[in-house]
Amino acid sequence: MTRDAAALPEPQLIRFERWLEARSGRRFASYDALWQWSVDELESFWQAVWEYFDLQSPTPHRTVLAERRMPGAQWFPGAQVSYAQQVLRHADAAHAAGHPAIVWTDEPGLARGELRQLDWPSLRRQVGLLAARLQALGVQRGDRVAALLPNRPETIVAFLACASLGAVWSVCSPDMGPVAVLDRWRQIAPVALIACDGYRHGGQAHDRRALVAQLQQTLPSLKLQVAVDVLDLPWDDAGGGCPRLDFSALVADALLPGEAQVPAPLAPAWLPFDHPLWIVYSSGTTGLPKPIVHGHGGVVLEALKMGGLHNDLAPSAVGGDRFHWYSSTGWIMWNSQVAGLLSGTTVCLFDGSPAAPANGHSGAPDWSTLWRFAGLAGCTFFGAGAAFYAACLKAGVAPQQVADLHRLRAVGSTGSPLAPECYEWIWQQLPRPGGRPIWISCISGGTDFAGAFLAGTPALPVVAGEMQCRCLGAAVQAFSEPDDEGRGRPLIDEVGELVCTAPMPSMPLYFWGDQPPGPQGQRLHDSYFDTYPGVWRHGDWLRIVPHPDAGAAGAIIYGRSDATINRHGIRMGTAELYRAVEAEPEVLDSLVVDLEYLGRPSFMPLFVVLREGLALDEALVARLKAGIRQALSPRHVPDVVLQVPAVPRTLSGKKMELPVKKLLLGEAAEKVLNPDAMANAGAVGWFVSYAQQRLAG
Repeated sequence: MTRDAAALPEPQLIRFERWLEARSGRRFASYDALWQWSVDELESFWQAVWEYFDLQSPTPHRTVLAERRMPGAQWFPGAQVSYAQQVLRHADAAHAAGHPAIVWTDEPGLARGELRQLDWPSLRRQVGLLAARLQALGVQRGDRVAALLPNRPETIVAFLACASLGAVWSVCSPDMGPVAVLDRWRQIAPVALIACDGYRHGGQAHDRRALVAQLQQTLPSLKLQVAVDVLDLPWDDAGGGCPRLDFSALVADALLPGEAQVPAPLAPAWLPFDHPLWIVYSSGTTGLPKPIVHGHGGVVLEALKMGGLHNDLAPSAVGGDRFHWYSSTGWIMWNSQVAGLLSGTTVCLFDGSPAAPANGHSGAPDWSTLWRFAGLAGCTFFGAGAAFYAACLKAGVAPQQVADLHRLRAVGSTGSPLAPECYEWIWQQLPRPGGRPIWISCISGGTDFAGAFLAGTPALPVVAGEMQCRCLGAAVQAFSEPDDEGRGRPLIDEVGELVCTAPMPSMPLYFWGDQPPGPQGQRLHDSYFDTYPGVWRHGDWLRIVPHPDAGAAGAIIYGRSDATINRHGIRMGTAELYRAVEAEPEVLDSLVVDLEYLGRPSFMPLFVVLREGLALDEALVARLKAGIRQALSPRHVPDVVLQVPAVPRTLSGKKMELPVKKLLLGEAAEKVLNPDAMANAGAVGWFVSYAQQRLAG
């Protein structure tokens, strides 16, 4: 079913098109015509984005794109950019207009109806003070700063302070286990750790001091620890020659021990366009998580384009938008939410579970939690993972009966495909701005390039089950299987591999520690460019759906085309899960697949091979799930654990994850499993039988 999108009187995309026409005389007959220009003439498009959003640099860039190639494209050489400067430049105007920088609460606060806020002058001063003191404590440009923090204002302040210095930020959610955290941070050797004493989730307090102590003992590069008190638990004396300082003292105007005077807040440093901003992690099916380095300039440009031209966010000084996207700090959507500040938009943070008990302490899950927060915060744009909306539908939540949502004008979804019935639920249950169904903006992108390939705009109609358009500046296609020379054929209205055929500014600079360093790194190449040379392969199934009358082709994502686990929008490599599972003495081998496909909810079975004579029982299943929960996160606990005689492997010994996944999704065994290429062809029979039983059921 097609619905007209509910929109502001004039979406920013339309204003951008008018601005383009006035500036260059260009006119576009449709969105697809605008998109085609944006990917054919990359230099003109990204220069237009730079000018439209008035990006600042104390030195001019020599050109927009030094060489149009992947990997290794060099953008805006000569320019200097600062993520923190781009945020804080809005402080005076937004504050004068009466809008805060951050509004937020947590589970106990929501139960009390309490909304807290951080105004723009306070944000600027806290960021500047923390940056000055971190610099005085020895944190330098290029140093890595690790953070184990929940979704709170302190996390944003710490990130912006690191960005101000030119230090490189890396955050993990405090609900992650020690294996997952150490697999990430051992690779980057952080010099400072900013960590919380614990966090609250689902009405429960979780003490993380033991994990913090383990990190301090296991990361020899650490020279400094900053403590953020969330649960107000007492800290033990810091050991190992690593001093611990209190976050609240570092951002306060009072003198610290040893200070002769309170330092002047440090202004953000101007940095080369491709100076590293953060390291984020995206896991493949083998090896350690990939430490992906993104640059200041590329992230700023992509975020401004995405927030302004697609999400239609207005700066606080202009329209007073309030932007919320529910996320943990371990998901790239946390970075996306923080990016609302780049355009001066108020961001709305909720620290806790999306189904926290209504009393804030204990009790049954309450899927109205985030809607009550959205009403309390006055959100105008509300985003969450697709699984959240499915859970609300199943739980019979009626958002407008529990919250005043009259300001809400847009709903965003990502992480997995949003089912058509969820579109209908949203349209039925949420406000109708201007008497029309609320605008649903589904996006699909990734941690890998800190952006979106597919998104929406209120200037286009919405079709249930589809994303509205390919993003401007993103040369997205659905490709056929590669031919003998590695070339794919563009497909329309057929399912193919999601690829991007031209560079984008926010694509990775490199993987930390990749050899050789830079865009020539082997691991970077193997992650995105080994299937179609010179073309980014993202690892999703995509169908581009033509809509000639609407002026824009829609898009449907059908799940992962590789074996990476995608649970609630957070990707985890299977290798990480195997380490946790196979640490149990009873387990000889294991295999896991995530059966998210064709819009179905994720279903993740774990198959285990046990020592001879042992049988899988409830106690071992509970121990395996607990081990995964502790080492990785609760999100990655399998739906079912099954004992198998053997794990299918290739002649080279690799687990055949993708063939098993295709088999369980209904592919014929002879199409996905070649016995001549297997080390143990006899292992296939069990999986064929299980696939038949599952599909019949």
